[in-house]
Amino acid sequence: MHKISLRYRVALLIVLLLIADQVLKIWVKTHMVLGEQHHILGNWFIIHFTENPGMAFGMEFWGGNGKLILSLFRIIASGLICVYISWLIKKGAPVGVVLGMSLILVGALGNVIDSAFYGLIFGESYYEPATFFPQGGGYAGFLHGRVVDMLYFPIIQTTWPSWIPKIGGQPFIFFRPVFNIADSAITIGVFYLLIFQRKFLFEKTS
Repeated sequence: MHKISLRYRVALLIVLLLIADQVLKIWVKTHMVLGEQHHILGNWFIIHFTENPGMAFGMEFWGGNGKLILSLFRIIASGLICVYISWLIKKGAPVGVVLGMSLILVGALGNVIDSAFYGLIFGESYYEPATFFPQGGGYAGFLHGRVVDMLYFPIIQTTWPSWIPKIGGQPFIFFRPVFNIADSAITIGVFYLLIFQRKFLFEKTS
């Protein structure tokens, strides 16, 4: 009964977070243009619409081929994580480990959806909010869609001290990257596992 209950809890967590991730992305995509932003908490929390053609936090590599490789990697990784979570539950692993891995799965799946389908169902967002299924087709093919990012927390905005070589006097912003709920889930899941579940993760290698 415990295992069944945990499976339901994990499934519910994944579904709810995926819904939240996709609802926010679709709202941003259909109500904002690229570069537009709304200040939620002054200059500390901003909804800033950008699209990420590659990895988390705006990283990318190898152009179109890299995008395809990354999309396929995400799909394979998502499948492997699903299998691993199922194995963890079957073996009676700590609930925290299962939930941490589930957060990582949410992040992978959330960005897989963008990569796989957004290019097919949305138009571009350069001059007006995107529309569903525009005439002439979407802006990209299958697995070549761009990930929607919008969460921006420039909590510290200052300049580097002038005495630091090369970067002295230049602007410094923390936290600069723009991300989404899926990225947050991956980050939280990884840090939670490394900080609170080290014993389980490394017991076989120690």
